[in-house]
Amino acid sequence: MVNSSDKQPSVLRSLDWWTIGIYLALLTFGWISVCGASYTYGETDIFSLDTRSGMQIVWIATSICLGFVIVMLDDRFYDTFSYVIYALLVILLFLTIFNPHSIKGSRSWLVLGPLRLQPAEFAKFATALALAKFMSTYGYSIHKLKHFAATLAIVLVPMGFIILQRETGSALVYLSFFLMFYREGMPGGVLFTGVAMVIYFVVGIRFEDVMLWDTPTSVGKFAVLLMVQVFSSFMVSIYCDNTRLRNHLLMSCVGTTILALLFSEFVIPFDIVWVQLIVTAILIGYIVWTALSVAIGKYFLIVLFALGSMTFFYSADYVLNNVMEPHQRTRINVLLGLDEDLAGAGYNVHQSEIAIGSGGLEGKGFLNGTQTKLKYVPEQDTDFIFCTVGEEEGFLGSAGVLLLFLCLILRLIHLAERQPFRFGRVYGYCVLSVFLFHVFINVGMVLGLTPVIGIPLPFFSYGGSSLWGFTLLLFIFLRIDAGRNLIRK
Repeated sequence: MVNSSDKQPSVLRSLDWWTIGIYLALLTFGWISVCGASYTYGETDIFSLDTRSGMQIVWIATSICLGFVIVMLDDRFYDTFSYVIYALLVILLFLTIFNPHSIKGSRSWLVLGPLRLQPAEFAKFATALALAKFMSTYGYSIHKLKHFAATLAIVLVPMGFIILQRETGSALVYLSFFLMFYREGMPGGVLFTGVAMVIYFVVGIRFEDVMLWDTPTSVGKFAVLLMVQVFSSFMVSIYCDNTRLRNHLLMSCVGTTILALLFSEFVIPFDIVWVQLIVTAILIGYIVWTALSVAIGKYFLIVLFALGSMTFFYSADYVLNNVMEPHQRTRINVLLGLDEDLAGAGYNVHQSEIAIGSGGLEGKGFLNGTQTKLKYVPEQDTDFIFCTVGEEEGFLGSAGVLLLFLCLILRLIHLAERQPFRFGRVYGYCVLSVFLFHVFINVGMVLGLTPVIGIPLPFFSYGGSSLWGFTLLLFIFLRIDAGRNLIRK
């Protein structure tokens, strides 16, 4: 036994100070970037509270205080009150839908006098706690349908409310929890299906109007249907250990497609997609027949994958053109190269690419960026903050920032893996999944590699809500990790 007076020093000694050091370094470089992005020629005091750089100091100071309060609480507090915290945040998200204040078309902000808060940023840590609590209960198994369905509900409920707030970008962040699901035993086929859907969407939409050789066949539809056939065939050998059937399916599907292609090219031009649809239907039917013959349920999962792939692909075009908002559709078209629109949806990305490119190897120096000082890049101190890093610090500074984030991710993996209980491990992987998603998407959209969905770069983008939200995420995990070896009464 230990005395309660010995508990606090033990916690402080057990804190992972390497991670805290990375956190402080990111805050420092983030403030420097906000200074560069918000600075206007002629300003004499970057520390004034009338400037964004001055206000960011306030957010940083309050975040550090918030982190200190979090590590002073008993780590069992987060386990005990996980569901309560989650319920309160979900209720707040629901109430925010009816918020009368609309900022840039979004109702996701609560305006409390001079203070604006975005509940979606705080719902991330609440959802992570609820997931950790539920998945660490006795008897839980992600392979049980009812357990997996309940786990999905914990993620989808706040995600749905955030979408109703017209904040699609913040809602998509919740998809990052699937990385944690994969670590906790979710079948790889589920993750592969998600990746396949993205590939179908990009290839199908991007090359839908491109014709294959001299035939009236859409390259997009041809490629997607061929991928469905090939993916389904390989899944037969991977999940059902039937290499013979895989080879038979591949030879039949690819062989028939090649013959149809040659006939359409050199004899009578026709749309090969119709042949592919028939071949795919036969492939699905044959797998069903095989499943009934050998009574192996995994074959039905492959059939479900193939049918789901077809349904998703043929509904993607409808969703893009009839369900998505015009600005969302335009952003996707610009990303896929279907529209250029340098004066509209593509303007932000184009200007950020110019800013990053102008930085060269070593950058133009602190407060010396021209693109950012002349305010060519919209949202350059929030969503597009990374372009300031590229312009003022150059390639070396940008690489250094990305290296810091990589160190943070690797450190979080190390901490998550050393947790003695599932609660800590699940929460840890939730944290690193959220950070990884934010960094990948934010940097990607600034470079024109991912859609512009308007999510902040952790510890860099200006604002209190995102900074407090990321601090809560990180320091709750650090507190849980610090208590892993404490002797309990």
